Amino acid sequence: MSLALPPGSCNAHCHVFGPRERFPYARDAAFVPQEDAPKEALQALNDRLGLTRCVVVQSSCHGFDNRASEGAVAARPQAYRGIALLPTDVPDAELLRLDGAGFRGVRFNYMGHLGHAVPVDEVLALAARLQPLGWHLQIHGDPTLLIDLAPALRRSPVPVVIDHIGRVDAGLGLQQPHFVALMSLMRDERFWVKLSGIDRITRQGPPYADALPFVRALISEFGDRVVWGNDWPHPNHAGPVPDEQQLVDLLADIAPGETQRRRLLVDNPHRLYRFGDTA
Repeated sequence: MSLALPPGSCNAHCHVFGPRERFPYARDAAFVPQEDAPKEALQALNDRLGLTRCVVVQSSCHGFDNRASEGAVAARPQAYRGIALLPTDVPDAELLRLDGAGFRGVRFNYMGHLGHAVPVDEVLALAARLQPLGWHLQIHGDPTLLIDLAPALRRSPVPVVIDHIGRVDAGLGLQQPHFVALMSLMRDERFWVKLSGIDRITRQGPPYADALPFVRALISEFGDRVVWGNDWPHPNHAGPVPDEQQLVDLLADIAPGETQRRRLLVDNPHRLYRFGDTA
């Protein structure tokens, strides 16, 4: 039987692609999806799974043109929020406009296949301008960044959300340097982590038994600064595309207690993304 989620549960990490006739892909995109994944498909999936809130993360295939993500948020303005991709010299007026449109942070990619990595000092300079808005940085990258960028990220004036369990390699165990570094970062209360991407860090594949100890460790020690998402539609996925219902059902193993699940799916996302505070 499928797991029943608490009311107000949030899918805190997913994407929309296109439709390309309305929202063309960037000319210099590091990847172009074979198929569009429009907001209507995302809404239908979330509704089927019992995920009434959602955070749409701008994809690099659309570059700095955030209109596809903005459209998905605008369709459900009380329940959906956005994370933008932006140049570090974005005007303050555009930040204010996106804030009013339901955006709550800026993502920076440090994965080699996603193109040029922005110098971290430029990221931190932008972060100072995000602070008055109550926004955060979202960092996605190779697990080496958990060590290499840690000193700089600790200087951030705004919260820092680490994507996809830091992209650690589940096959290397809980004592690997990269996961130890992630746990060390999390001891700083400005840091959060997304418990998305167990299908990306696994070596064994579904049901991802090798990845589950990592998310359990993070929930056990930092239960007030973790959020969960399914990463739909799973761009650039190296293995079999996950079964969406299985990802939801695994929450019973990841967060077995009702209080744990409510914090992970409802309370923490509400605090980080501030649902319901725009018209």
